[in-house]
Amino acid sequence: MITIIDYKAGNLTSVRLAFDALGVETQITDAPEKILAADKIVFPGVGAAGAAMHNLKALNLIEPIKKQIKAGVPFLGICLGMQILFNRSAEDGGTVCLGILDGEVKRFVAPSNDIKIPQMGWNSVSLKQKHPLFKGIENHSEFYFVHGYYPITTVTETIYGVTDYAGVTFTSIVGRNNLLAMQFHPEKSGRIGLTILNNFSKWDGKC
Repeated sequence: MITIIDYKAGNLTSVRLAFDALGVETQITDAPEKILAADKIVFPGVGAAGAAMHNLKALNLIEPIKKQIKAGVPFLGICLGMQILFNRSAEDGGTVCLGILDGEVKRFVAPSNDIKIPQMGWNSVSLKQKHPLFKGIENHSEFYFVHGYYPITTVTETIYGVTDYAGVTFTSIVGRNNLLAMQFHPEKSGRIGLTILNNFSKWDGKC
C-alpha cells in the first residue's frame, strides 16, 4: 500500500485517483504512526511553503518523514512536496524547509511580458541520469507544471532532470537513494505521468 501524506495543503484526490486508475491501493493520512508504518510514501503538493511547513509541524509529521526517508522507504515528492525537501524557500517571505536536500527555492522573474508566472502547462524534461522510475519514459518528454517557484541545487549528483522556463534552467527532478521528487505533476500528466506512478508503485527504493 502507498501512503499519501495529508498535510492539509496537498492535491490528494488527484494523486489517489491516479493510483486508483493503476489498480494500486493507497491510504491518505495525517497520522504520524501510519507514516512510520508505511511501505511507500507520496508527498503531494499544492499550496504554499509557509503553510505547508506550519501544518507539518502542527501535525508532528516532520520527524516521521525524515525517519522513513533515512530508513530507506521509497519516497516520492510532487511539486510543493519537492520544494519543501530543500533547505529554504523564498516563498511567504522566506520559509525554512525540511533540509533533507541541499538547495533553495526561488521565485521566477518574468524576463518579458509574454512569459507568464506562474508556469502553467506542459514543458519538457531533460533527463540527466537513469532511474527505475524513468522506465518507459523518453528523454525530453513533456509533463504538466503549475508553479511560480523553482528549486536550485549545486549537488549535481542529485539532479535527475532539468527544465527551461522564464530564462532559467531549473532542477525539475531531484533524487537521492530511496527518494525521488519532481516539480511537475505526474498525476496530471496523462499516460506518461501514470507510467512514473506505476513505476513508483513497483520500486524497492534502490537505484
